[in-house]
Amino acid sequence: MQDVIKIESKVHPNVILRVIPGHFATPNSHVNYYLDMTALKARQSEASAVAVELSKQISATTVVDTIVCMDGCEIVGSFLAEELTKAGIYSMNAHKTMYIITPEFGPSGHMLFRENLKPMVRGKNVLLLLASVTTGQTIVRALRALNYYGAEISAISAIFTAASSIAGMTINSLFTTADLPDYRKYEPENCSMCKAKKPIDAFANAFGYSLIQE
Repeated sequence: MQDVIKIESKVHPNVILRVIPGHFATPNSHVNYYLDMTALKARQSEASAVAVELSKQISATTVVDTIVCMDGCEIVGSFLAEELTKAGIYSMNAHKTMYIITPEFGPSGHMLFRENLKPMVRGKNVLLLLASVTTGQTIVRALRALNYYGAEISAISAIFTAASSIAGMTINSLFTTADLPDYRKYEPENCSMCKAKKPIDAFANAFGYSLIQE
C-alpha cells in the first residue's frame, strides 16, 4: 500500500486529510492523489470538528432548511446542522429545525429524490455538502437537479475543493489545492500520467475506497 501523507488543517488540529500519491480515476477526471476521508466522515470526533469549522464559513444571514449530503457525508451533515443551529442560522421549516437527507442516483447517474423526501427539497433553502470537489461537474449536475426539484441553493460546502467557485457560487472548504500544491487533475483523454504509461492504481477499490471525488 502506498505511503499515506497526512495534512493537518490550519484551523483545527483534529482535522487531518490523508492523501495517497499515485494515478487515480474518477468519473470525470484523472488525479495524482487519492483523498482518503474515511475517518473525517465516519469518526465522531473528526466529523464533529469538520462540521465546526465548516459552520464558521456560513454567513449568519444564510437560511438553511435542508442539508443535502453527498459522498457519504451524512454524519458530518448532522453535526453541521447542530453547529449552524447553535450559530443562529435560521430555518424556515415549520418545526424550526433542519432536514439532513441524501439523494439517490438513477442508472444514468442523475440525482433523484423519492416522494417522501421531495417536501424536504421543494421550496427549501438547501446547503449542498460534499466530501471533495475536483472538476465541479458533480456540483453542476446536483445544482441542476435541485433546481428541477424546486430548491433554492443557499451554500455549498466541501471538505476539499480544487475549485474556488462553481456556477458563480463560492465553495466553502477546509482544504484546497493550497494545502496540496502539487495536486493535479486531468481530462481522461489528456492525462499526462496515461501518456507516460503510468497504470491506474487499483488498490483504492480493493480497500473499499470510493473514487467518486468530483
